[in-house]
Amino acid sequence: MKRILTILAALGIALSASADEGMWLLPLLQKMNGKALKEAGCKLSPEEIYSINHSSLKDNIIHFGGGCTGEIISADGLIVTNHHCGYSSIQALSTDEHNYLMNGYWAMTREQELPAKGLSITFLQSMTDVTAALEKAEKKIRKAETDEQAIAKKMQEERQALIDKAVQANKNCTAQITSFYNDNVYYLIVYKTYRDVRFVGAPPASVGKFGGETDNWMWPRHTGDFSMFRVYAGPDNEPAEYSPENRPYKAKNHLKISLNGVQEGDYTMIMGYPGRTQRFQTAAQLEQMIASQRISIDARTVRQDIMWEAMCADPSVQLKYANKYAGSANGWKKWQGEELAFQKLDIIGRELEKEKAFTAWVNQKSQRQQAYGNALKQIEDAVKASAEAEMAVTLLTEAPYRIELVGLAGRFTQAVSRQGQDAKVLNALQPAYRDYVVDLDRKEAAALLEFFRQRASEEDYPKSLGVDFDDFATMDIPAYVDYLFDESAFTAYDKVAELVNAGDWEKVWADPAVRLFNAIMTEVMERYPAMLAPEADIDAGSKAFTAGLLEWEKGKPSYPDANSTMRLTYGHVLPYSPKDAVLYKHYSTVKGVLEKEDPTNPEFIVPAKLKSLIEAKDFGRYADASDGLVHACFLTNNDITGGNSGSPVLNAKGELIGLAFDGNWESMSSDVMFEPDLQRCICVDIRYVLFLVEKLGGATNIIQELDFAK
Repeated sequence: MKRILTILAALGIALSASADEGMWLLPLLQKMNGKALKEAGCKLSPEEIYSINHSSLKDNIIHFGGGCTGEIISADGLIVTNHHCGYSSIQALSTDEHNYLMNGYWAMTREQELPAKGLSITFLQSMTDVTAALEKAEKKIRKAETDEQAIAKKMQEERQALIDKAVQANKNCTAQITSFYNDNVYYLIVYKTYRDVRFVGAPPASVGKFGGETDNWMWPRHTGDFSMFRVYAGPDNEPAEYSPENRPYKAKNHLKISLNGVQEGDYTMIMGYPGRTQRFQTAAQLEQMIASQRISIDARTVRQDIMWEAMCADPSVQLKYANKYAGSANGWKKWQGEELAFQKLDIIGRELEKEKAFTAWVNQKSQRQQAYGNALKQIEDAVKASAEAEMAVTLLTEAPYRIELVGLAGRFTQAVSRQGQDAKVLNALQPAYRDYVVDLDRKEAAALLEFFRQRASEEDYPKSLGVDFDDFATMDIPAYVDYLFDESAFTAYDKVAELVNAGDWEKVWADPAVRLFNAIMTEVMERYPAMLAPEADIDAGSKAFTAGLLEWEKGKPSYPDANSTMRLTYGHVLPYSPKDAVLYKHYSTVKGVLEKEDPTNPEFIVPAKLKSLIEAKDFGRYADASDGLVHACFLTNNDITGGNSGSPVLNAKGELIGLAFDGNWESMSSDVMFEPDLQRCICVDIRYVLFLVEKLGGATNIIQELDFAK
């Protein structure tokens, strides 16, 4: 901690900051944010938020499944997170006979809680700044070594020694060294992971995903975006693999729940695991990012349109492809919003202006020129050098590689490369067929291959597809697709298993799906050197540019880009105005659920029981005092991004008032630039969550388990 504080203080970076913008590092809260937190309205001390010596708020927060955030809300390890965070686990547990995803589910006893295979949750134990230690080690190594490869190897040994020491000192934990500020600062982070996690309950998808992709990233929202799980432990309360003998985890601490609701201007804070932001990237990098994302948008539009039509036509297909569609569509819509926001808010132009001013500042002193003068050009040249290959690889992986048959052949091939030609490789393949519909994949294949042929350069076309289909430029794609699916054993698990069990590996490797996978990967791997070679220059340039920015922007608060480490953001409940004469309130109510209802649209179906509860105003203690309605969602100006999904929204006392689940359409460029007037975090009100648990789900056992703030 002292190391980064010394760096920032020496650069003149303010050790206090206003609210709103910022994904703040927890170990630095006392020094960097203590005063600002208090001024913003927080009633907790930084020590009560993050401590490695005492129980603190951070002990309630978990990294859920590696890509979301969750929180502990009972003494017996009950977890609440977003519905879309639990989506894949719920889908995996569902069948046509027991469709928990579409119909909802509630465990009324602990025995009814369902093991979520493959799901894990992780607690943060500590974060320690090791920058000075690594710099000292590198200085010593460089005195004895001149070969960069030897230096890199010895530095890796130094890092591993720190990790090993931390693991030895922390029972049942893992450790890693993570870089911040583009490799200018390093932290040793210790985690504890639990792998026995069980599904407790969730509303039906018509509630948990109400509004679907139409409402995704939009306000106003009326989505009951939550699900509940429980973490289990061994008899010593330590991590253990799943066993019927395991018992609910006894939490160090858990969040209390406030039913007081929110008012405009109320203090809020969010703790969680934001995934990735690009606030230290250059204009050249951002231009390349937008160009690459446009390819992904167009390719996914082709695939998703076909997928959606099939899902709407058949409930069984809908269940099988619900998670695949959601996983594809979330990024697809975000990238469209980001592209639009870049245009409307002139993100590239503003970044260029910043870089122009930065360059002028650098050029004022020769010492700065030596340290930072080449950074922007180094990055720009490297981006240009990798651009063509990156675009080609993006097109290959977003179009022909998205054919599921190709993915199945690829999964099999990779399993063989790890385990050898043995029947046990079938274990890696079998689960994928549970949610595979060959006729749908056939349609997608024809469309994706045609899309690829129209968009790719001929030198990027896959080769060696088969005797009759080597010329991709002129081949009859429908005929090739028929050949591919009619002749491949990978259209069904039993066909592949028959070949493997018979030891007919020659026929396996001659399979047209394997040939197509290999042809695609050959093109990808041929372009990888051109993509990877400039990375060292990008890394070096980014490190220098970031260090320069920290020195240049002295007097301003500083926080590193998000990188899936726990952060705190604090702000307030606020409305916003997206355009002239339009003002959005800071909350929505269940009245909007009925206003949006459309029985003909799968995205806007309202369950009959929920409709009757709303019409009867049977809200119990969850109604807001101002209007007698349950408030569904609310807005804050907290600074979040992907990975914050499921994060607790806390009031000034650290009590749970909602769950963060989305950003808003007008500020989709927020990963690059924070927009204080527009950027909002969309949160589901905890009162709507508990209304759905108790009144819609009838799970009073869950309500009785919770602690409510007085």
